[in-house]
Amino acid sequence: MVSEREYSVFNFEEELKKLPPRPGVYIMHDADDAIIYVGKAVSLRNRVRSYFRESTVKSPKIQKMVTLIARFEYIVTDSELEALVLENNLIKEHNPKYNTMLKDDKTYPYIKVTMGEAFPRVLFSRQMKKDRSRYFGPFTSAAAVKDTIELLNRLFSLRTCSRVLPRDTGLERPCLNFHIGQCLAPCQGNISQEEYRGNVEKALEFLNGNYAMILDDLKAKMENAAENLEFEEAARFRDLFNSVRAVSQKQKITDRDGEDKDIIALDRDGGEAVVQVFFVRGGKLIGREHFYMTRVEDSDKAQILLDFVKQFYAGTPYVPRELMLQKEIDEVPVLEEWLSARRGARVYIRTPKKGQKEKLVELAEKNARMVLEKDRERIKREEARTVGAVREIAGLLGLPLLERMEAFDISNISGFENVGSMVVFEKGKPKRSDYRKFRIKTVAGPDDYACMREVLTRRFTHGLEEAKEMEEKQLSEEFGSFTKFPDLLLMDGGRGQVNIALQVLSELGLSIPVCGMVKDDSHRTRGLYYHNVELPIERTSEGFRLITRIQDEAHRFAIEYHRSLRSKDQVKSVLDQIPGVGPARRKALMRAFPSIYEVRAATAEELSEKAGLPAHVAEEIHGFFHRPDVPDGASAQEGDRL
Repeated sequence: MVSEREYSVFNFEEELKKLPPRPGVYIMHDADDAIIYVGKAVSLRNRVRSYFRESTVKSPKIQKMVTLIARFEYIVTDSELEALVLENNLIKEHNPKYNTMLKDDKTYPYIKVTMGEAFPRVLFSRQMKKDRSRYFGPFTSAAAVKDTIELLNRLFSLRTCSRVLPRDTGLERPCLNFHIGQCLAPCQGNISQEEYRGNVEKALEFLNGNYAMILDDLKAKMENAAENLEFEEAARFRDLFNSVRAVSQKQKITDRDGEDKDIIALDRDGGEAVVQVFFVRGGKLIGREHFYMTRVEDSDKAQILLDFVKQFYAGTPYVPRELMLQKEIDEVPVLEEWLSARRGARVYIRTPKKGQKEKLVELAEKNARMVLEKDRERIKREEARTVGAVREIAGLLGLPLLERMEAFDISNISGFENVGSMVVFEKGKPKRSDYRKFRIKTVAGPDDYACMREVLTRRFTHGLEEAKEMEEKQLSEEFGSFTKFPDLLLMDGGRGQVNIALQVLSELGLSIPVCGMVKDDSHRTRGLYYHNVELPIERTSEGFRLITRIQDEAHRFAIEYHRSLRSKDQVKSVLDQIPGVGPARRKALMRAFPSIYEVRAATAEELSEKAGLPAHVAEEIHGFFHRPDVPDGASAQEGDRL
């Protein structure tokens, strides 16, 4: 491996000459030493040099990436297969900006049958280990896996406990499942290992898709119980029969060969692609899943499929016998070798051209297209609610640029605990990391204008100070939460609140548009107050809905903060006002006396004896409650709370 960290200037010409004609992985760094691209090569010399040759045809994305390369390093491997594995690991670890990326990083559930145990169990698992257990899956729905496990345990009376059997046989009482008839209690020796194993084999038959035998068996038991007038037992077998039939009907035969395979196809739109995977196990379609691929602007479908296969199967614990792809991809021999090593058996990558298999691939492609179209509609709706609404507001106010909006609100109850809130919306979406709360310091009583003046002054003064500090330290990026000023200030009110904001901005030498959110008599948003004019806004428009959301959010945030402060004050006790009484002594009094009234009525000796307090503290408490300025109720606000 070569590293050029010690060089102040990376000499591309010299380093390109040093590249070996061997397989390996190359890593591109930018000027900040961030990894921006990772690739593998059969020959590092040929592959890395091609990036810097003008004669090499490059996609726009790669052209842009090359202009950002400040240095490169490489790792030599013994084979192309080793390079493939290392490339996958590095991409997953560093998430390079110019690599096509699989967005989903899921671990799929499996059904695990612990065949290595004397009395096997059926378990939920997200890992497939090399042990003596049998695994079924992967499945796309964890809920469906859990339902299936529950059904198997009910059908075949399998144990769910973690006892080590037969070692722990008879050591503990049987669990509830035995008493309700859902377990045969092998922990008590009630069933032999051979008989229990017979039930496990039936469960394996079920998981392998052999439902007919189980359905016939359940039907016979149901009819036999009904003939013997055991109607509750017959009803139980009937419910199990219906459950198994429902599961069996969900399975669809997709191929007669009964092999495990994944069918993979994609559709794309601009910089995103959706890859659809059909999971076929034992010839049956058990589920499907879609995956998003990003940074695909300059990649064709074959390249996207190649990137997907490498990234997806590097992370999934199960590899099927066959991959059926929509397009022919490069590197098939090395990929088959890699996947075969992961599976422990031969794996084939094929691109069907006709027949049923081609139709399955086409079906996967159609499903990918449907997902993409639904997302496109969802994105359009989201853009209308956010960016579109912002454009509408900007047009109404005549603003050339509108991205960040800040809204302010004041909350108090008769002047008690004045607080202010600041909420931030960027591109029509709340940016909660920039929300701020203000506890009013200079205003006593219910004066919303004075409170708003304080909040705005503190917010923008702080921002100016942070900006000045940034300039002095020659920082290129924001390091404080207040340095970014809004394109529009939204005040919860009309002319009065707007004028307060304009005065504060003028005093600080700032020029920021200020708009009031005017409400009607029913406290609903009516319009916008801007440049001394109230502008009506269509109530059904997205702009109006966004203004309403911002106003409601500012109000909610202020009320929430005010409520939290009130609740903190309310948990205080009158005992906190007495010198020498802290949390420990307060708890001692609470244990000794049911109410504050009994504390007040007690003598100093009783306080000391019952609560275990020092004599001088008991005297202090007794004296406090018998001062003339303390009301009979001990506390006008606290009532009987300690």
